[in-house]
Amino acid sequence: MLAARYEQTGPAHDVIVVGEVETPEPGPGEVRVRVAVSGVNPTDWKTRSGTTPRPTDAPFQIPNQDGAGTIDAVGDGVDPAREGERVWIWLAAAGRPWGTAAEYTVVPAERAVPLPDRASFELGASLGVPALTAHRCLLADGPIQGATVLVAGGAGAVGRTAIELARWAGAGRVVATVSSEEKAAIARAAGAEATVDYKAPNALERLKEAAPDGVDRIVELSLGHNLALDVGAAAPDCVISSYANEGPNPELEVRPLMTANISLRFVLLYTMPRAAIEQAVADVSRALADAALTEPALHHFALEQTADAHDAVEQGAVGKVVIDVA
Repeated sequence: MLAARYEQTGPAHDVIVVGEVETPEPGPGEVRVRVAVSGVNPTDWKTRSGTTPRPTDAPFQIPNQDGAGTIDAVGDGVDPAREGERVWIWLAAAGRPWGTAAEYTVVPAERAVPLPDRASFELGASLGVPALTAHRCLLADGPIQGATVLVAGGAGAVGRTAIELARWAGAGRVVATVSSEEKAAIARAAGAEATVDYKAPNALERLKEAAPDGVDRIVELSLGHNLALDVGAAAPDCVISSYANEGPNPELEVRPLMTANISLRFVLLYTMPRAAIEQAVADVSRALADAALTEPALHHFALEQTADAHDAVEQGAVGKVVIDVA
């Protein structure tokens, strides 16, 4: 099969090569998926670059955790009726060499989730890391029915999905922070009722206008930059869930958090409890069935351009970077 791969970490164009590798066979409890679209996330280029290495014992690594396609073979213990099933894939490359930047990938059967016929492969490849992470940030601490939710970076992959999932889960109001009018339009289209430029000198004042009673849940991607803003906007008993930290480590002033009984939660998909992942997969599937999750703006690359796709994500492309495999 044709696949992108690397044998050592480093800059994308230095280490990623595209060529023929042996097509994998599914083992017990596994399925093989003919990949149609591979999704690229920040975790993919960070792993490939060595910033957050996740080594395996394999002699090479095919990149990318997320994707979508069609099951074409199953291993022992898997229902043969799954052959021909359209699926979305999560954590294909976690501790395994068979990422989705290839014509075929092999994953444990539970990591290939049925994709409704009306959902495109592009949408399926945009789920995985963003949707499961957003679900954990929003719902790890209980239902959000009627709650006010603040999503930092509402135009990003996790942020945009968090807005849509929050609306699906019954949030009473969703506010997003952004850095441009282009990104504000993306967040509003996803369902945010108000957007605030977090770089504006009156950002906290505007957040309080958008959520005068404070916010109950915060989905945060840069705690070091935004903690003071989050605390200022928080209602009592607010939960701030940080899934990344694109900046300096935060400095905590403890007393204001204690006074308001604010909780800080940290989220990493790779180490989430199994029960939490299972619930997230089930809920994301229900949201898909309800047509609550929509296809983002897409940047298309060919499999031969996998290095370019990684560079685009690393350089902050607005929208979802996908690799068209089929």
